[in-house]
Amino acid sequence: MIEICFVCTGNTCRSVMAERIARKKAKLRKMKDLKFSSCGLCAKKENITEYAKSVLKELGYDARDRKSVKFNKIKPNVIYVAVTNAHKEKIGAKKCLSFSDLYGEVPDPYGQTKEIYRMTAKMIEKNIDVLLDKIENMRGSL
Repeated sequence: MIEICFVCTGNTCRSVMAERIARKKAKLRKMKDLKFSSCGLCAKKENITEYAKSVLKELGYDARDRKSVKFNKIKPNVIYVAVTNAHKEKIGAKKCLSFSDLYGEVPDPYGQTKEIYRMTAKMIEKNIDVLLDKIENMRGSL
């Protein structure tokens, strides 16, 4: 089992969206041995934002409520995927990459319009596609 944890600031928008998008995309690719989670460096047990839920639902992903989870400590068997390079630096794990290492950083949509959230989700989808392609390619070369 490969565990991947997406990390952002508050775990109410980007990282939780990434978790849910990755879960569905991996399932569609029949990548059953991947486990996804998410957390935030400054999470305060807040709910996923309304626009994040709305856009996830619109795009066919899990849109249920969920309280944000605070990043506590590095777990040795987890691969961390940070939404920005700044998050990656704060995490400081050996097994950590950022969206910049994949397709590109994703700006924080918090407090912005639904259209910005929609664009955020599309950017996250591209990052997830690259991540899953890399995992599949790694396996092919083993």
